[in-house]
Parts: sequence; structure tokens; C-alpha cells
Amino acid sequence: MSAFLKAVTSAMERIAPLRLAESFDNVGLLLETPLRSKQHRVMLTIDLTTAVIDESIENAASVIVAYHPTIFGALKSFTMANPLQASLLRCAAHGISVYCPHTALDCTWGGINDWLAEGVMGEKNDGIVRPLQNEKLSPAGNSEGALGRMVTLQSPVSMEIIVKRVKEHLKLSQIQVGYATPDGVQSNKAVETIAICAGSGGSVFSGKKADVYLTGEMQHHEVLAAVASGTNVILCGHTNTERGYLPILASKLQAQLEAAAFDGAFNILVSNTDKHPLEFI
Repeated sequence: MSAFLKAVTSAMERIAPLRLAESFDNVGLLLETPLRSKQHRVMLTIDLTTAVIDESIENAASVIVAYHPTIFGALKSFTMANPLQASLLRCAAHGISVYCPHTALDCTWGGINDWLAEGVMGEKNDGIVRPLQNEKLSPAGNSEGALGRMVTLQSPVSMEIIVKRVKEHLKLSQIQVGYATPDGVQSNKAVETIAICAGSGGSVFSGKKADVYLTGEMQHHEVLAAVASGTNVILCGHTNTERGYLPILASKLQAQLEAAAFDGAFNILVSNTDKHPLEFI
């Protein structure tokens, strides 16, 4: 392993320990390639798309940190006919290694879900945040976080204010909102508790009572069940709940590499071409 790749993987492990990832996940260094570029550059992205590969090659990146795993299940072959496999093959050809943190970055304190929690609490940071599921403990017995977050606002606010905060935090002009309709009547109850899960939160919210579910996407029947039971639902698009965290991750990675005194100049880039695959038109 090249010295720079080793420094990046070690830094990412300190930011989001892989032991925190969910058991179904596939995280860590998913593609290691021989170093070709003399530039020490990391490209941060949510998805490893064709556009991101082109951008990474153009910028002579040697490592891509892609939040979503580029390999999930067992593979019997690598071919250019499969777009995701083609992206990995192009990375290999250009000496670009790929690291994926996914749910490790969701679970860890200071990760994506905590960033989402900051958005719903507003400027005064008026709330208490705790994990939505059982806390994961470090070898020393300290809490390292868990999947999802439950925010309890100290000063309950209207649903309209929560919607406004979410749109401003995620820089979105449109989101999907399902208003709670217990007994078929829309509820105007003030919001005190918000359950949060980046990406797809339906299964994470199962059995959790809150005034609002905030996530990227949920299945149709999960939305129906939530609003019927008195829970408002806010859906923002899967990767829209994740992408805004990348500049924060860039700062964390920069600080970790500087603290480790990596011997050489390096750059941390956030992809300009990575974007949500669906648009409102």
C-alpha cells in the first residue's frame, strides 16, 4: 500500500471506525491500485458515477472516498458492460484507489446523522440528540454512536418551521412532506421529537415513535403507516440527505492528515459533478 493511501485509510478509520458499520454493509478499502499519479489528491463523493470518474482523472486524484459502497455483493466477473464495474476498472487503469465508509459515517458521533440533527434544531441548537438505536461502544466502553438520531427539541415548534429548517439546511427548494393524519384528520400538534436517518430510513424507524420522521426516502407503505399513526414524514431524496456533509468530511480528513504529519503536499477535493440522480421538473 502506498504511503498516501495508508495515511488516508488510517485517517478515515479515526473519523469513522469501520467497526461501527452495520453488519449488512461493505465498507473500507474496496479497490487498491498501484500508485501512478505523483499527486496526493483525494476526491470526495457520495456516488462513484461516470462523471465523478472523469473529474477524478482530470484532477489526477489518487484516492476516491465514495460514501456509498461500489461493491456490495459477490462478483463473478468485472466487465465494461456493467456501469459500476466499468467505473472501478477505469479507476484501476488510472491508479485510483477507492474507499467507502457508508454506515460507519452514519453511526459515528459527528457524522452525517448529527449534521442532519443540527439542521432541525435551528440556530440556537435547541435540542437533545441521542442515538435512535442501541449505542455502539468502543473497546474502552465509551459510546461511539449508533445508526440514526432522535432529536428532542427543548422548545417545540410548528411543522412549518421544521420544513423551513430542513430546506435551508439541505439547500433544497422542494421536499416531500406527509402530514400526520390520525383518524383521517391532519394533526397540527407542535413538533417536539424528530427521528433522523440519512439515506433510506424506513427500517431504521420501525418501532420508533416520533412527531417527525426525516430521511431521504421511504417505501410507500411505510409512509402510509407513519402518517396514519400520527407521525409526519419528510423525504428529501436519498443522497440529498448525505451530500451536504462532504465539505465537513473534507475538513475532518484535512485535519487528520495534518495531525498525522503526512510527509508530502496533498489536496482534498469535493466533487463538483456528484449530484442526486433525480430532479424536480
